Formats: sequence, structure tokens, C-alpha cells
Amino acid sequence: MTAAFDVLQSAWRNPRGRTGALILLIVTIAALFGPVLLPDPLAQPDVLDASRPPGLGHPFGTDQLSRDVLARVVSGGRISLSVAFLAVGLSVTLGAAVGLVSGYWGGAVDALLMRIVDGALAIPRLFILLLVLAVWERVPVLALILLIGATGWFATSRLVRGEVLRIREEGYVRAAEVLGARRHRIIFRHLLPNALGPLLVAATLGVGDVILLEAGLSFLGLGIQPPTPSWGGMILDSREVMISAPWAGIFPGLAIVITVLAANLFGDALRDAVDPRSA
Repeated sequence: MTAAFDVLQSAWRNPRGRTGALILLIVTIAALFGPVLLPDPLAQPDVLDASRPPGLGHPFGTDQLSRDVLARVVSGGRISLSVAFLAVGLSVTLGAAVGLVSGYWGGAVDALLMRIVDGALAIPRLFILLLVLAVWERVPVLALILLIGATGWFATSRLVRGEVLRIREEGYVRAAEVLGARRHRIIFRHLLPNALGPLLVAATLGVGDVILLEAGLSFLGLGIQPPTPSWGGMILDSREVMISAPWAGIFPGLAIVITVLAANLFGDALRDAVDPRSA
């Protein structure tokens, strides 16, 4: 855990990392507490307020159904960030487990697991998701999280395996084996803590990727279904009023860009902390 804390501390000292972390923190706080302070994102109070431009009453304006765009962007952020964090958490957990087992056991176990990973990587992730979601009339949020998480761990497993192959040759790991330490103790006491740095990088960069993936699926009508607000779904809904009320699509689009950019800035700073040669 000390290695992971050192990586985070080093990334925080990086101006890019600090900027990305602060933006992510602000977006997360707004998504958590904003809906309590803002109007109901599903409310359609008055047809006369439809497509009202940004102003004092509605800082982001209203959409074609008179719903407050700011409230929907904030509520959509709660959905998009929840999907991203939970799906990435699942994929990182699966990838770390497979990578640890494959890298430490080696031999036939390593060969079998890596051939499975190679086969999965040969199939585009988006193709798998489109194939599954296309036959699903209405996708629950939990099912979407599980699908995205279960299809995103393959590259992480290879990353962790590479780290384990390097770490297991270190003197302290060999000493623990000579002293008779059990395999699970070596994995959780020595291998996993020292592989957390690359895992943090993969997880942070994965958040931005999943936000874009979820937004794209929702824009295609295969992700979060209306009336539940999501950033991609809001852009889809705004197509018919893109000329007369462009703010209905601009603000959720900006939310996606800012959040993904912040995640990538923080991920780049973490990568530089793990491997200064990449700076």
C-alpha cells in the first residue's frame, strides 16, 4: 500500500495530475450532492418553458420538454460516473486476479489463461457489447455495469502479469518462498501491493474510456434508457432541437469532454509517477 500511496503523492505533485484530480473531485461532488439542490430532472413544469435559453432561472436552459438541462446534466453525471467507477472496479479486480494467478503460477496455468486473454482481445469490445445489447429491449443499469466490466479486464490482466513476472524475481519474494510462506501470503503481501501502481494507472485511464463507451452506447439507444438522464442519452434527445436549442446537447457534451480530459490528465500523471521515463 505504501507504493500506491507514493504513486498518488507523486501524481498530486504533478500540475497535470493535480488539475485532473481536482476536476474529477468537483464533478463527483456535484454528481453526488447536486440532485438534492436542483429541480427534478424528470419534471416538465410548463410547456411554455420548453427550449428556453440559459438564464437566471435555468443556468443551462431547458430542453424541448421544458426539463432543466443543468439538473439533467448533474443527474446524468451521477449515472455516468457510477457506471464508470463500478465497471472499472469490476474489470480491474478481474484483471488483477487473472494476472496475479497467471504470472505467479506460470507453466500450463499461465499458458491457458493468456491464450484465453489473447482470444478475447482479438474480438473488439464494442462488437461484443453491441451484439449483447442489441437483443436486450431495456438494459438495467446494473446489467450494463456488469457487461462493461466483464469485457474490460483483458488488457489489465496482461499488465498485472508483466508486473508479477518482474516482481517475483526480486530477492524479498525469493526469500519468502525459501522461508516457506504460502502462495496466497506471497501474492497478497508482496506481489499485489507492488503491482498497485500500474493498476491505478489502468483504472484511472479506464474511467475516461468507460464514460465515452457508455455515452456512445446511450447515444445509439443501447445504454441507459430514457427517461433516466445520461450524458449520451441527452445528446441523442437533443438532435431534433440542435439548431433551435443547441444548449440541450452542448452542455452534456462539455461534461463528457471535461470529465474524460480530467481522468486522462490524472492517469497520465500516475503513469509518469510509475515510470518516469514515459514523461
